[in-house]
Amino acid sequence: MQKLNNYIDELFDQEDLLLEGVLHSIRDHGMPTFSVSPSSGKLLTMLVSIAKAKNVLEIGALGGYSGICLARGFGEIGTLTSLELEESYATLAKENVTKAGFGEQVSYMIGPAIDNLQKLVVQGKTFDFFFIDADKGSYESYLDYCIQLAVPGALIVSDNVLADGTVVDDTMKPKRYTEIMKQYNAIVAKHPRLDSMLLPLGDGMTVSKVK
Repeated sequence: MQKLNNYIDELFDQEDLLLEGVLHSIRDHGMPTFSVSPSSGKLLTMLVSIAKAKNVLEIGALGGYSGICLARGFGEIGTLTSLELEESYATLAKENVTKAGFGEQVSYMIGPAIDNLQKLVVQGKTFDFFFIDADKGSYESYLDYCIQLAVPGALIVSDNVLADGTVVDDTMKPKRYTEIMKQYNAIVAKHPRLDSMLLPLGDGMTVSKVK
């Protein structure tokens, strides 16, 4: 799986000094290096652009890598709402997104994502694109809220659904979230409100269209 991703990254990825700088800033701040792969980031940009999404919700900001990729998809006429548990992570993400030219189009909600998702539902907010990349144990709850907040035809993208390949290879040492991802994938695949497909890019991404 890693060889396949290396091949894809080397073939399709172009040098991006801005995103490389984001990765350096994440490491310099001692934050987890959990950003999406270059190819996964490019896919996010393409999906937002193809979907013509203008109101994007991100669950898990980290240092702003995926936020920049999402914002590049909607350009000058979209907005990104990013939910992040750690205030220090959101601060760095804001700095990096601002450097990318999207600072005025991105807002951050700090605290537990479930609490902020509940607030968005109460406020009657809607979105046409979602990216889920936070604590794996809450993925199913995040999905339920995303569906509530979605306009018809919205896309929901979930990251890390292959758990480094352990969801399909029993000979590998399982991740702590391997079984969680197996259950989540089964739910997404059969969900009556979703039309979904799993893409083996990066650590696996599921793309779902809300019916």
